[in-house]
Amino acid sequence: MNKVVLIGCGNVGMSYAYNIVTTSNSVSELVLIDVRKERVEGEALDLIHASAYSNSHLKIKAGSYEDCNNADIVCICAGRNQEVGETRQDLIDKNLAVFESIINEVNKTNFNGIYLVATNPLDVMTAITWKLSGFDHKKVIGSGTTLDTARLRSLLASRYNVNPKSVHAYVIGEHGDSEMIPWSNATIGLNKIMLSDQEKSAIEKEVRNSAYDIIQKKGNTCYGIGVCLMKITNAILGDTNEILSISSYNADHDCYFSMPTVVGSDGAEETYFLEMTEEEHKQISESVSFLEKVTHEALSKIK
Repeated sequence: MNKVVLIGCGNVGMSYAYNIVTTSNSVSELVLIDVRKERVEGEALDLIHASAYSNSHLKIKAGSYEDCNNADIVCICAGRNQEVGETRQDLIDKNLAVFESIINEVNKTNFNGIYLVATNPLDVMTAITWKLSGFDHKKVIGSGTTLDTARLRSLLASRYNVNPKSVHAYVIGEHGDSEMIPWSNATIGLNKIMLSDQEKSAIEKEVRNSAYDIIQKKGNTCYGIGVCLMKITNAILGDTNEILSISSYNADHDCYFSMPTVVGSDGAEETYFLEMTEEEHKQISESVSFLEKVTHEALSKIK
């Protein structure tokens, strides 16, 4: 049985749930949990009706924390939304209390699967989940820069008129303002991407500011991250060992950040550290140093 428990049924959570129901995958049971009991019952019913015409055959219900007992994945999308003008880091204090409540309830069960975190600030909230759960760090992962990487590949694919699947480039570091692109590793097929510094800077800015732009225009981002969570879920349940830019733990820095990582049934299997130029090393070091600082500050607030 491949069971997914989704905690937090707002825009992001329901985009993920909709992908589970409407795409071909191996999920056999989906359980929705949210503090808004009546709302989540309505969401479950809506998904059940949609599943009649979908390719998937799964059990869907509004549940409780007891359903985590035999779950393979607990995906946390709960938390306060990022408001217009706020950075992801502004959300730490708001969401720490939310996560303490959630993980405390999950800890009362026999859950022994993989935690998948999508709440912002992503890297810090993933570290908080790891700390509160007491799990092996490999079994606690965040969606990381999978969405940022998708945005980058989409932009490059459009510029070069190729399929995004033929673009091999990553956004790494923080899922946030200090994220960076190691251009020295970016290729289309086997060809290195050759852009001017001005062109690179423009693309980096567009990728970095995409979330702010979307939030300004429609109030939230949900579809892109929903697809990314589905991709990570497929890698875990299918044990595909796919390389994705998830947020995973780094012992040297004692924090979570994104690097190309092998994702399988045990969570974060192996992280690949890219060869970078001196300037790129400087950029990723600044991003990681920032995350070290804010993560350790956040973890010190845990009771």
